[in-house]
Amino acid sequence: MKSYPLISAVVVSVLLSFFCVNTVNAQAEINPRIQTAIKTGSAKDLSVFFNNPIDLTTPGNEGTYSKSQAEMILRGFFQKYPPASFSISHHGKSNDGSQYAIGSYRSGSNVFRTYFLLKVIGGQPLIHQLKFETDED
Repeated sequence: MKSYPLISAVVVSVLLSFFCVNTVNAQAEINPRIQTAIKTGSAKDLSVFFNNPIDLTTPGNEGTYSKSQAEMILRGFFQKYPPASFSISHHGKSNDGSQYAIGSYRSGSNVFRTYFLLKVIGGQPLIHQLKFETDED
């Protein structure tokens, strides 16, 4: 039987690239609807993704709240600090399936370091923790 080293190398390369691409895609794509809700300052749209209860931190508020309480607090935050922009600078996924994102929320001259943690509950990734913090917090 003849050996085909070139064909073997090509097959191995294709398989390796397939696994590398799948690993990168599995890197924890954050639901774009969550990002859009923050970018547009929609507490209602964002609350759809809240776990019940949720750990929430905004300037002047820090605690564990029901979904409806957290939505009201966040509505007040977005009214006081209307969004100018929001971007995620880093995101990842842990072995247990939890996802996290760290970003920057801008409102006028205010910049808030934003962090959220999603945990899989009932097969659905839900926001378990959400923080909007300034350097003064």
